[in-house]
This record gives sequence, structure tokens and C-alpha cells, in this order.
Amino acid sequence: MLSGIVRSALMNNRRWLPAHAALRAMSSTGPTSPYTTLSVTRPAQSITQVELYRPEKRNAMNTAFWSEMVDCFNEIAADPHCRVVVFCGAGKIFTAGIDLMDMASNILQPEGDDTARISWNLRKKISKYQETFSVLEKSPKPVVVAVHGACIGGGVDLITACDIRLCTQDAWFQVKEVDIGLAADVGTLQRLPKVIGSRSLVNELALTGRKMYADEAKSSGLVSRVFADREAMMAAALEMAGEIAARSPVAVQGTKINLLYARDHSVPEALDYMATWNMSMLQTQDLMKSAQAAMEKKSPKTITFSKL
Repeated sequence: MLSGIVRSALMNNRRWLPAHAALRAMSSTGPTSPYTTLSVTRPAQSITQVELYRPEKRNAMNTAFWSEMVDCFNEIAADPHCRVVVFCGAGKIFTAGIDLMDMASNILQPEGDDTARISWNLRKKISKYQETFSVLEKSPKPVVVAVHGACIGGGVDLITACDIRLCTQDAWFQVKEVDIGLAADVGTLQRLPKVIGSRSLVNELALTGRKMYADEAKSSGLVSRVFADREAMMAAALEMAGEIAARSPVAVQGTKINLLYARDHSVPEALDYMATWNMSMLQTQDLMKSAQAAMEKKSPKTITFSKL
């Protein structure tokens, strides 16, 4: 399944890797400097893999994670060698959500001399935390997220900001915030209703904090595919990423941006935006290259596209 990807595997310095090295890149051995919570690898050409790496803490999101995610994905957004991202979690589960022990002082002891100043500073912190996941959505590079085991609290905030969601059969999802005395405030309540078609189901999950298992996640539209285990899921995620990376980056990034715009605007507004977008983006060599390959019945993978 991965033979095509493995043959094109490369490191950040763009030197070709042998197959066994490419497969090792799928499972990192620790955080990648300068990050302490993330492992960033290049398992195949034009694909960046980001792994939440705190397995000893069940990938709980500590203070460092919230800023490292922003730095990492801002860098990825500007990286012309990256065309698609695969996001996953190390260890036994995807994530246990917020690391309450580590974050307690930031959340429960905001600075300020009075109610107004305490509230002002707390709002600034919440907005900063929201950006941690919004950066996934804002990135022009599509993000494929692969979930195994538990995806709790902040994990749901994270995956709903991604473009394609995959999971294993043992995966489960939980909007946990009501159980710890607050309303989810970094994206779930805003994005989950746009991901799942049933408002009633969203309300049920958010108000009761119950677990949603893989089959229900698939039937409700939270994930698009379910796999037997993590190995099969990661293989499929990389294969899917390879298919995306083989297409024109002008077309792929323009498609993501316009899908998100259409989600949040009326049809006439989205059509007008699309016309404005393509009045420049249609003037690309990628269009002629793709059309010629189609007429010659060649795969997009045979086309060499310029970096974007």
C-alpha cells in the first residue's frame, strides 16, 4: 500500500531515504527540537507528519503545547516543500485533553487587580488558546488527522479544526468540559455543529459529556473512515496524503480555502469569492499540465508542479 510513498520518502534536507528509514519516520522516538511536545518528520515527499508526543502523560496538552502548535503550523504554512500534513498522537491514545495539573495556575489564577482586569487578562489567554487550533484551519495546507484510542476534551477541539478525520476501531471521542465545570471554549462548540449534521446529537454530546465510539463517529460524519488498528490507519493516512500531495498545490490549497469560506458564508457570497479567487489562480501552468496529463490518461503523480 505504501510502496509509492516509501519510494519517494525523503528527509528535511531532501535526500532520498531507503524504505526502512521512511517507515521508521512514521513512528518517532521523541519530540523534535525546538519543540518539547511535538515530533515533526518528513515521511514522504511533500508530506509533513506532526505527532503529539507526550506518551508518558497520555499526550495531555500542557502549557508548552499551546504555543508550540502555533509556531509549528505557522512554519508549515510557509514551507514550500510541504503540501499536506498528517497529524497523529504517540503512545496508547491520541490525547487525554488538557493537562489540568500543568495548566491549573494559568486557568484558575489569572492576573489582575479587580474583576475587570482579571477578566481582560483571562480573555486574552482564552483567545491565545483558541489560536492553537485555529492555526490548523488557517493553514492553506490540508491536515489529515489520525485518531487512535481516546480523544478527549481538547482533542475534539483539535480534530474539528482539521480537514480530514480518520480513526481506529478502538477510538472514542468525548466533549469532556461539562464534567470539569466549564463550557468548551477553544473550538468544539463552534466547529462540531458544522462537522456533524445533527444539531441534536451535538447538543447531547456537549451537554452530557458521554463517549462517542468509532462506529457512531463514522455514521455521524465526525470521521470519514475507520480502521482496524493504528498501523493500518497510519498507512492509509500517508497514502491519502500522498494522493493529495500529487495534485497541483495551487488547486489543493485553493480548494481548502474556498471550502472553508463557503462553510461560513452564503452561496452567492461564496460564488463571488470563488470567481475573484480563480480570476488569478486559473492563470497557472498547473492547469495546462494537469489537462495534458488527463488527455494522455496519465496519473497526476507523473506531473512535476512548482513549489507554492
